[in-house]
Amino acid sequence: MIRVGVIGTGAMGQNHVRIYSEMEGVKLAGISDVDQSRVEAMAAQFKTKAFTDYKKMFAEGLDAVSVVVPTKLHKQVVLDALEAGLHVLVEKPIADTVENADVMIEAAKKAGKVLMVGHIERFNPAVIRLKEIINSGTLGKIVSISTRRVGPYNPRIRDVGVILDIGVHDIDIISYLYGKKIKGVYAIAGADIHSFEDHASIILRMDHNFAGVVETNWLTPHKVRHLTAIGVKGVAYLDYIDQTVELHDNGWIRKAKVEPSEPLKNELAYFIDCVQTGREPNPCGEDGKHALEVAMAAIRSYEEERLIEVGK
Repeated sequence: MIRVGVIGTGAMGQNHVRIYSEMEGVKLAGISDVDQSRVEAMAAQFKTKAFTDYKKMFAEGLDAVSVVVPTKLHKQVVLDALEAGLHVLVEKPIADTVENADVMIEAAKKAGKVLMVGHIERFNPAVIRLKEIINSGTLGKIVSISTRRVGPYNPRIRDVGVILDIGVHDIDIISYLYGKKIKGVYAIAGADIHSFEDHASIILRMDHNFAGVVETNWLTPHKVRHLTAIGVKGVAYLDYIDQTVELHDNGWIRKAKVEPSEPLKNELAYFIDCVQTGREPNPCGEDGKHALEVAMAAIRSYEEERLIEVGK
């Protein structure tokens, strides 16, 4: 029985709590949040213990924790959990700075513990299926992947802009589907309803001039989550929400078989498996760092109005 805790019971943290409470072979041993009334109410609902100090929760004999707190708090909470000997799943983005991400990754290596980053779209059944299709060569060489992740603004998001909040999903997925690191970024963005950027168009450059394009905003009144992968033999259209993949080539339009499931359930089950087996997670800390590095480069690009080489 793997004993887990959840640190942070906001909108996303509540889903971690719900899923862990339903998982076989997992004991939700405690949940922690600075909002005492909320965490106590949730603890009563899910029959676990409530803590306002997450360090006190560590004394419950935990094996692992989900860290679902504001991004600027990730580094300290993750370091405290690793020091307590726990495996960690930290929500994306991995940290508020690349330097802090490096500190977290190094601490996990020294502790010999799993550090997984919650890039949930990797566990979307449609993405998993598209990755299989790309790897099979059905579409031929992939030359361009573009995404559209837009929708209304959520007022609870105050500490980051749209690039770090939702654009980072597609930055990670484009890199993942290509199986390549992103080398250069050019972005156009602006802030019209938010203190940080609330709309952005991002061009990503891979090795050999392979391209990625991310369109994201908090201005569109309805939610859209689409991806298009263009290969020399055909095109794939993916809908993250409907969990569908449609393939177009010169002769056919076909729908790929995708078994719908909740991505977060898949992600947490995978995390628990990594805890049990000790295997390196995918996405690992380095993957989370790369997505953050590219997102930060995109922010620099629109601020400085120039192409930014990633990592330079």
